[in-house]
Amino acid sequence: MLDRYTITKILATVTTFSLTFLSLTVVSAQDILVEAESFEEHGGWKLDTQFIREMGSPYLLAHGLGRPVNDATTTVEFPEAGEYHVWVRTKDWVARWNAEGQPGRFQVVVDGQPLGETFGTNGAEWFWQDGGTVTVSDEQPVKVALHDLTGFDGRCDAILFSKSNTPPPNTSDILPTWRRQRLGLKEQPTEKPDYDLVVIGGGYAGMASAISAARMGCKVALIQDRPVLGGNGSSEIRVWAMGNIRRGKYTRIGEIVEEFCDRATKSPGTYEEFEDAKKERIVRAEKNIDLFLNHHAYQVDTEGDMLRSVSAFNTKTSEQLKFSGRLFADCTGHGTIGYLAKADWDMTPDGRMGMSNMWAWDEAEEPRSFPETPWALDLEMADFPYPRDHHGQWFWESGFDKDPLGDAEGIRDWNLRAVYGAFNAMKNRDGAADHKTAYLTWIAYIGGPRESRRLLGDVVLTKEDIIAKRDFKDGCVPSTWSIDLHYGKEEYAKKFPDNPFISIAVHDKRVDRSYGYPVPYRCFYSRNIDNLFMAGRNISVTHEALGTTRVMKTCGMMGEVVGKAASLCVLHNTSPRDIYENYWSELDGLLKLPGKAYRESVSERIVIPEGSMKQATDVGKVPGIDPGSLVGIVIDDVDAEMEGRWFEGVGIQGFVGLGYRFTKADKPASMVFRTKIEEPGRYDVRLAYQPHASHSDRVPVVIQAGGQTLKVWLNMKKATKPEPFQSLGEFDVRAGEPISVTLANEGVKGSVYADAVQIVVVDAKENTSQEQGN
Repeated sequence: MLDRYTITKILATVTTFSLTFLSLTVVSAQDILVEAESFEEHGGWKLDTQFIREMGSPYLLAHGLGRPVNDATTTVEFPEAGEYHVWVRTKDWVARWNAEGQPGRFQVVVDGQPLGETFGTNGAEWFWQDGGTVTVSDEQPVKVALHDLTGFDGRCDAILFSKSNTPPPNTSDILPTWRRQRLGLKEQPTEKPDYDLVVIGGGYAGMASAISAARMGCKVALIQDRPVLGGNGSSEIRVWAMGNIRRGKYTRIGEIVEEFCDRATKSPGTYEEFEDAKKERIVRAEKNIDLFLNHHAYQVDTEGDMLRSVSAFNTKTSEQLKFSGRLFADCTGHGTIGYLAKADWDMTPDGRMGMSNMWAWDEAEEPRSFPETPWALDLEMADFPYPRDHHGQWFWESGFDKDPLGDAEGIRDWNLRAVYGAFNAMKNRDGAADHKTAYLTWIAYIGGPRESRRLLGDVVLTKEDIIAKRDFKDGCVPSTWSIDLHYGKEEYAKKFPDNPFISIAVHDKRVDRSYGYPVPYRCFYSRNIDNLFMAGRNISVTHEALGTTRVMKTCGMMGEVVGKAASLCVLHNTSPRDIYENYWSELDGLLKLPGKAYRESVSERIVIPEGSMKQATDVGKVPGIDPGSLVGIVIDDVDAEMEGRWFEGVGIQGFVGLGYRFTKADKPASMVFRTKIEEPGRYDVRLAYQPHASHSDRVPVVIQAGGQTLKVWLNMKKATKPEPFQSLGEFDVRAGEPISVTLANEGVKGSVYADAVQIVVVDAKENTSQEQGN
């Protein structure tokens, strides 16, 4: 295949002629178009693909946190020597707010000489800024560089060298005819046919959809417009993965998510915690998946109520590909593919949740300076929540009443102005004395959006459904996050009421956080495009219900269901709707399989490999000692009878089951563990607890067994033997007799810890006929 620059040279040396386009702009065939994203070396510039549907193209962003980034460089071969007019598509990104200064300034350097014009200095919208002329000698090739002057997010889409002094069309169409011709691209895209499932979007939902379908025998294409997988859960955005998995009716759902999810300890976490390479490695290990990173899906073909293909272009080379398949899964978050296919959709008109751009800072050993930012939001320390623990969290969010699709770049840029304004207050205003050594380490230039389009399925899940625990036959994905909706926080909205940049989360906690509310399968396919699935935050729910379904692990579980359903669609040559109506029992069976189960094709035998995860309980994976692994009768704290106020805990390791309970001595509280003995014998009654300095050294425990009542006092500051159980005594018990263990906090100093009771036979006795008849 010819490289881009050879193609450009061939194109430029063809016979000169003129073409008139719809814009009525005449452009010479000797024009040389250089897309910034195609530069051979990006240097410190970042490839930004978030806003292609707004402004038509990927671009390079000089995101240096106030320090100029290294040059982006490439070489260009001109067809002939002579004078060329230079046009650069860019913008002054703060001009729309009439802000003072021009933070995005950069130069274009040709063969070591900067052009006379400084770019990024005017234009509130994207446009072709006149760069004057440059004279090219016979020497080939010519080195071109983008030279950043500020480190404050200058941006360049493309450079046009032209024999004409007429600017090119300033259209926001994606790959318009004039661009394709200047780049020497084929008129028709390269065909990628015969996929069983085409997944668009490589976040948690898309990854899980692709892996799940591939393991069930489908041939899958996974298209992602970024260089990494994970979406909000990647190193680019760094939102830790929330939502409990592996619970409810289908305790195997979530096992695929657990393979690739992050274990970040903060949000935002560190780059390393999100393990981008691991995510990619897991996907590429699936032989049934073709992965297409850096590909933006922008066009669809439909036939009646069916999607036939999705077209995408390489965001570095602009090469076009056309993916044809039986089934499609819209995991874009924005419902983009469904929208293009004319699927039914909805979007809350205002009061939506916004977009976050999180950030982090640190402290050096020596003082660090930071440039004044007169173009940023005008902030003092009281105008924002202090970024404790050296990071700005999820609540640095804006765009609640802004267009999340048509003006996403504006929302992101407002967030950047807020962060830079806050750090300016810390460094150069009333926080300066306390932050002399502070410096920025990271700001997410890729936004983390929460809400936009939602595609409509046969069920539109509502808040009322969730609170009332409406029982859907096809309820399958457990949603355990509270109904969490975000609004601008009034305390920090006084200066900027039109677009607050700090949010508050309002939680409706009437969601079962242990078992989870099962979201119906019918929310995961379009009601009017017959072969379109969806997974992620664009599923069929209302604005309020989205508050609980949108977190990443929950979205990933949706993908696991979609992938398995897709395999049945292929097997039976049918639609997603028909799976619910006629093949639900088969999907029910697949959803009960381990996440690592696989088959070579949809018609082959399913194999359960060694090393599959141990099945979780209906309230999730057991983080402590599995009660089922212990001998005897084990009564966990979740099965005990509690009175008074008990708190749940998991911080002191070594507990049994899902956690433990503890209570203070301020108000009366008690807990009773009860069971009945089926076989007569002598039994050792034991209590599990972990020692801690905050515990009481004299906890009253009452044991009733074999007609006896025994009261003992435990020192919970000291370790038990054998851990984690302490023997309370041995008792002769007849068949059918109850045993109870009661803990209380009466008269204690310190806390009382309650975990589990274990009853182990010491000497078994045969039943008498009289005992059997009782």
